[in-house]
Amino acid sequence: MNKTILDYFEKTVNSYPQNIAVGDNDCEITYNQLQKKAQAIGTAIAKNDSLRSPIAILMKRGRNIPAAMLGALYSGNFYVVLDCESPIGRISKIMDILSPAAVIYESEFNEIVNNFKGAFIKIDFENSTKTQIDNKLLKNIRSQLLSTDPAYSIFTSGSTGSPKGVLITHLNVISYIDWFINCFKIDEKTVFGSQTPLYFSMSVTDLFASFFKGSAYQMIPKEYFTFPVKLVEFMNERKVNTIYWVPSALGMAVKFDLFKYCKPKYLEKVMFAGEVMPVKYLNYWKRYFPYLLYANLFGPTETTDICAYYIVDREFLDSQTLPIGVPCSNSRLFVFDEKGCEVSNGVEGELYVSGPFVASGYYRNKVKTNEVFVQNPLHNKFPEIVYKTGDLVRKNKKGELEYLGRKDFQIKHMGYRIESGEIESAFSAVNGVELAVCIYNSEDDKLILAYEGNEKLINTLKVTAEKLLPQYMRPHKYEAFDEFPKNANGKIDRKLLKKIILEK
Repeated sequence: MNKTILDYFEKTVNSYPQNIAVGDNDCEITYNQLQKKAQAIGTAIAKNDSLRSPIAILMKRGRNIPAAMLGALYSGNFYVVLDCESPIGRISKIMDILSPAAVIYESEFNEIVNNFKGAFIKIDFENSTKTQIDNKLLKNIRSQLLSTDPAYSIFTSGSTGSPKGVLITHLNVISYIDWFINCFKIDEKTVFGSQTPLYFSMSVTDLFASFFKGSAYQMIPKEYFTFPVKLVEFMNERKVNTIYWVPSALGMAVKFDLFKYCKPKYLEKVMFAGEVMPVKYLNYWKRYFPYLLYANLFGPTETTDICAYYIVDREFLDSQTLPIGVPCSNSRLFVFDEKGCEVSNGVEGELYVSGPFVASGYYRNKVKTNEVFVQNPLHNKFPEIVYKTGDLVRKNKKGELEYLGRKDFQIKHMGYRIESGEIESAFSAVNGVELAVCIYNSEDDKLILAYEGNEKLINTLKVTAEKLLPQYMRPHKYEAFDEFPKNANGKIDRKLLKKIILEK
């Protein structure tokens, strides 16, 4: 019976031992090599007699991290990948919440690990890979594991300033990846070009799809996204045929007009998630690669990664927005109003999700868990936990969900309730505007449009606002940026952007 991620991974190792499992800029390793490293690490952890406990990982993004992640699973525990570039204060907050049984780290982080509070086992990555594998010990641990045991936790930002650890089980991953690999026909010939860091939920999709099917997981160096010719060279050298990136990363090709100079040779599938995809980016890609599969994926960390998707099947104008589509197989979506009643097509409401993709809750945080993991408002006949996403959506005439924005990005201005996404999309087709973000200054009750582009565009933007937006939705001020600040995941850092604007 395949009840854990490791069962699927080992089936792949047995079928494709010499397939490339993971690659980075320096090196590639096979599935057979990856398993040996992971089992050695698992043995090193398991000797310390912990089970179903968090194992923190403090390592640079590269081919070694997946071995550490799998090693934690082999030991019967669950892993948490820490962002080694994150402020030490945030890392310390996460460590305080976790109280991990062990920390796996690379030697360059030795001083940081020594300064962490609490009692935990320190496991140097390189030394742990030399541990003699104890198959009997690992087999005994596996016999005790359930599909409902935690596999990992990913920490998201919390509204109170304290990070929240979303707890994902083996069953969550198995259910989700089963949908993904069948929907997008992932197999041992797939070569992923990975953009996302491994502490970000999007990384779950291409990493575990690879482990389940024998695909290659090629980790593109972060710096290549500012040197796009090197990026394309890397993709062609590794024969990358499938990518799953945040839209900001896809937009890099547009900003540099990259495909005039060089093109990926092997691409077949282009998927994106994490933020709204500007249609002008999609249309640029389609102009050069009209026959690729393009898919808009949507979901929060609390649904493992994705709960809705749209495979692009028609043309869109630059001024339009893509739908987020329909529920993934084995996922159920609801749209509720503020009273917990389902709304009809065309009416805005909050998206709720149920099914086996939905996380167990937040690690050691019952209060926050109970706020958003709730009983289905439609009935009380039996327990059915649904996740309140905080995302505002509506169904269009085709029955597809359209994303309107976050509840916490919602603006109350001049007595009107305004979705920032509606304002932003109005400017997306303006020639010369790469990205647009609407900021609300509540102290002055002013709308500010931040955009990537030239200051000379402001008059054009004002004319556009008069044509497309009612008076109460028109920005009072326009701020030009060469480039928006991005967070570590490659997404626009809206909080920092707002801070920069309001402090001017």
